Amino acid sequence: MLKRLIILFLLFSSILSFSQEVETKPKNDVLKRFFFGGNFGLQFGYKTFIDVSPLVGYKFTDKFSSGVGFIYNYYSNNVDGYKFNTNIYGGKIFGSYFIYDNLFLHSEIEALSLETVFFDYAKQYQNQDRFLVTSILVGGGYKFMLGKNSGVNAMILFNLNESANSPYTNPIFRLGFVF
Repeated sequence: MLKRLIILFLLFSSILSFSQEVETKPKNDVLKRFFFGGNFGLQFGYKTFIDVSPLVGYKFTDKFSSGVGFIYNYYSNNVDGYKFNTNIYGGKIFGSYFIYDNLFLHSEIEALSLETVFFDYAKQYQNQDRFLVTSILVGGGYKFMLGKNSGVNAMILFNLNESANSPYTNPIFRLGFVF
């Protein structure tokens, strides 16, 4: 009888141990690796500048991310009674690599559509209303954390193919939000 009780006890114990919940590592949720952000800027006065430039990216690793963005700028200026306004729009592809804590390297290729009448300083596109300017921007930055996944990126970038028609002069300072 005692032998049967011991066998039943061992059998019951082994069944209970196998029926326990097996602890598994959490699966890497692909959607959690996406991030959103961009730049938003306003300036009013004799010059008006509005920047709405959203972006979406993907964290391939904890250190490397890449993504795409849309760029829209409205610019208006009133100089000596002459008023003009223009719309600048385009897109970009970017990549960032964190080298130490929140310090990162950044590169992007940006293509902007500019109005010839305001931006064709080199007089290359006189028969077109708009022309495309491509900028290759490289540099670095620092991410100031605001929460677990959100922060403000401060960057210093340099346009490697700056020309007379480039909308930027080197260096380029940028602030943007990510979440």
